[in-house]
Amino acid sequence: MMFNTISVIGLGYIGLPTAAAFASRQKKVIGVDINTRAVETINRGDIHIVEPDLDVVVKTAVEQGYLRATTRPEPADAFLIAVPTPFKDGHQPDLAWVKAAAESIAPVLKKGDLVILESTSPVGATEQMAEWLAMARSDLAFPQHAGEKADVQIAYCPERVLPGQVMVELIKNDRVIGGMTSLCSQRACDLYKIFLEGECVVTNSRTAEMCKLTENSFRDVNIAFANELSLICADQGISVWELIALANRHPRVNILQPGPGVGGHCIAVDPWFIVAQNPVQARLIRTAREVNDSKPHWVLEQVKKKLAECLVASDKRPSELTIACFGLAFKPNIDDLRESPAMEVAQMIADWHQGVTQLVEPNIHELPKGMPERSVLVTQEEALRQADVLVMLVDHQQFKTIDVEGLRSRWLVDTKGLWR
Repeated sequence: MMFNTISVIGLGYIGLPTAAAFASRQKKVIGVDINTRAVETINRGDIHIVEPDLDVVVKTAVEQGYLRATTRPEPADAFLIAVPTPFKDGHQPDLAWVKAAAESIAPVLKKGDLVILESTSPVGATEQMAEWLAMARSDLAFPQHAGEKADVQIAYCPERVLPGQVMVELIKNDRVIGGMTSLCSQRACDLYKIFLEGECVVTNSRTAEMCKLTENSFRDVNIAFANELSLICADQGISVWELIALANRHPRVNILQPGPGVGGHCIAVDPWFIVAQNPVQARLIRTAREVNDSKPHWVLEQVKKKLAECLVASDKRPSELTIACFGLAFKPNIDDLRESPAMEVAQMIADWHQGVTQLVEPNIHELPKGMPERSVLVTQEEALRQADVLVMLVDHQQFKTIDVEGLRSRWLVDTKGLWR
């Protein structure tokens, strides 16, 4: 069957670019999100997130009538679910949003439809989603019961894009296609080939789910090695940046750069899905998560030490000193604060510090709710002029222009090596 109408459930950092990619190929796309502000923004031809080139594609798609957003699912030929999959207490996977999305599309499903889960999920989530759909629509046959003769095809197809380059990588990168049957996989391939220039690599749904988790766990383990090195080097009086640069001259060594932790809704979350399902076997993956999760607390201790030095030198009271945190996003040059270690550090500093905590984040216009009253969003220039202790947390492009020589007399905590 042809895919004349495509619906994307969840219009966030992955869902909206995906919807825009289909719409750019002159396909009718219905985006669905419970956030009325996001829906209204998209229908104006604007975007509610920061992602290079996305604004132009969305504006054109809306103006040409190929993209429309709504708060309730409507009939379509293919449904892509791209909703959050956080974890609950004890780092247990929380599929509540996936369940809600599945139940919301169930009333409009018809024979011949394709449902794809894109949300990063624990192994078995696609099969669980299929069961939820089957419970809601007993009049339709699903792959877990009817195999290749199912009325509705179901697959798992995770994204593997880099924030800041989504509109390029969404089209260029290879795609893992995990259908519940071979027909499910084939139909999913046909759908993505509408815009995909990379290769569709077919497997089953459980392997595709594990592939996504494995990719992010691999990254997490390697980052944990760099972060652990930074702790060791600080204790030994060694520059971790110089050490890594020297070690990476070895032809088979490629150590990553340390930072204040690991953030984002993928690398900081996905490894726990593996640990939750394999608590005995996943020892290295668990340890890496613990190393990275503990790094923000180590950064806070470094800030406390620098403030103590500043107090001695300035003869001021703690309430009279200002700390400035540079960067809140989970990675450079984006506005995404999800699971951000920089945000966690800034929050802990603002909770602890008796004076003003200045927050410099060029990609947002207001602080998220819940920040202490003594924290304030300021410009880079204000922070450099007013703050006593400077904390580098995210190496945004704007921060790379800061004159390092002018900081020699300041109290610095540099988690990214920009001011070394």
